[in-house]
Amino acid sequence: MLVLSRKRDDVILIGDDVRITVVKIDRNHVRLGIEAPGSTSIVREELLLDAEDRAARLAWVASEA
Repeated sequence: MLVLSRKRDDVILIGDDVRITVVKIDRNHVRLGIEAPGSTSIVREELLLDAEDRAARLAWVASEA
């Protein structure tokens, strides 16, 4: 894992087509802007984990029926 310290308006480039900009820093919150091609999926990890958990629970319920 790469850990970086950035200030407001600083930019991080990932590859040739993903650009992350630090938009706002406020106490315990950091707001990021992400520019990427439409074909690039961007998902917050907690949402992905919630969806996987729901799918696993539904599969378990279906297998019990």
